[in-house]
Amino acid sequence: MTTEVHGLPEFYASPGGDIAARLVGARLRALWPALPGMSVLGVGHATPYLGLWRAEARRVVALVPAHLRGAASPGAAVAEEERLPFADRSFDRVLLIHGLEAAENARRLLREVWRVTRDDGRVIVVAPNRTGVWAHLERTPFGHGQPYSRGQLERLLARQLFHVERREAALFVPPLGLRWWRGTAAATERFGRAVMPRLGGVVLLEAEKDLFAAMPTGAVAVRRRVVVEAA
Repeated sequence: MTTEVHGLPEFYASPGGDIAARLVGARLRALWPALPGMSVLGVGHATPYLGLWRAEARRVVALVPAHLRGAASPGAAVAEEERLPFADRSFDRVLLIHGLEAAENARRLLREVWRVTRDDGRVIVVAPNRTGVWAHLERTPFGHGQPYSRGQLERLLARQLFHVERREAALFVPPLGLRWWRGTAAATERFGRAVMPRLGGVVLLEAEKDLFAAMPTGAVAVRRRVVVEAA
């Protein structure tokens, strides 16, 4: 599905966008509390979140798919999502946010993410939750593009050779009058995760590369070797 994500820089510059970034960022930090000396890639519109690890990581790179270049932040690289300009196994951690729901080809994007992730690396995919309120209101970027249920996202990742390790959710506050939720947003998030974890505005899945799934299946032909000994 080809869909442009609208107003990303403007949204995150607003008071409501700041609250959303804090709530999603808290879940990202819970999944990856520290990344000292690691190489980190953010794909999509990850700039509002990469600052979580910039001080400790060895390298932090933001990349915006070419069809979303209008949302690129200063310093972000721009490239085709099917041909990321990095060598194989270049990054320890990859964050994909505001990218999958707007991808022109989600499967190819994920395979490129798989390619540039180290064999022992980790990936976090953040996508609008199909069953949440945020995906159905266009006033925020999470209301544009292709939303996913947690099951749909897990199956998509599995088909692209990722094994999901941990599952999270965020944005249990409604996407209406966000600035008025500043004082109670954290408490609302805790309540939502405890009582209705599948109704958050976004799904967060941490996955690792499934190297065994990438190995060829079936019997491997072995050439028989005959040794003749002298009598």
